[in-house]
Amino acid sequence: MRLRGKRGVKELLEQQSQLAVLEPETYKGKWNELFGNDRPIYVELGMGKGQFVSQMSLNYPEVNFIGVDMYDELIARACEKACSLWEEQGVEPRSNLKLVRANIEFLEKMFAEDEIERVYLNFSDPWPKNRHARRRLTHARFIEKYKRALNEKGEIHLKTDSETLFEFSLNSFAQMGLQMRDISLNLHRDGINESHVMTEYEQKFVNKGMNIHRVEVLIGAQALHNYRTSLS
Repeated sequence: MRLRGKRGVKELLEQQSQLAVLEPETYKGKWNELFGNDRPIYVELGMGKGQFVSQMSLNYPEVNFIGVDMYDELIARACEKACSLWEEQGVEPRSNLKLVRANIEFLEKMFAEDEIERVYLNFSDPWPKNRHARRRLTHARFIEKYKRALNEKGEIHLKTDSETLFEFSLNSFAQMGLQMRDISLNLHRDGINESHVMTEYEQKFVNKGMNIHRVEVLIGAQALHNYRTSLS
């Protein structure tokens, strides 16, 4: 179904109760129970209309994916996107995807310590004014939240078109003594990097010839060990 204003949003969310999670605090420490397996959990914070997280759930059925945003309409739009992708691919609805309504400010109410394995920050609001720096999702106060929720294999993957936010983020990670990997100032320099699933924003920016900045940050002890071993 297509959305028809606020009434359409409510109807769609009611119909997609297996996909949309509107009270995520209920599942703190119990997400694997909700998914019905012990597979790793990857979370996109600020998923927008859900193109990235939906496609990732198709590409990697061995991983559980959670897309998070704070507005009912975006959750509903993301439900539409997921259903559309399943229909296009001719596959049954995937059980490894949940679309969650939540405010990232209260991430600790949604995830227990060591409960997730990866955080995706894709084209987050750059909050360009200095007085708004604390609102940036790569500010130290948010990174501490991610660190608590991430397990021993935990990583943060960041993509942005904002040079200012990217510089701020690299400095935040460095000041916290975090190991960075695969830093890119222009992810698609040599053409579209097919190994990376694009968000809606990314497709628009690339079409305009804008640079996409990307970095991976290693949080968990096992992630760090594996990385250092690969260098030896």
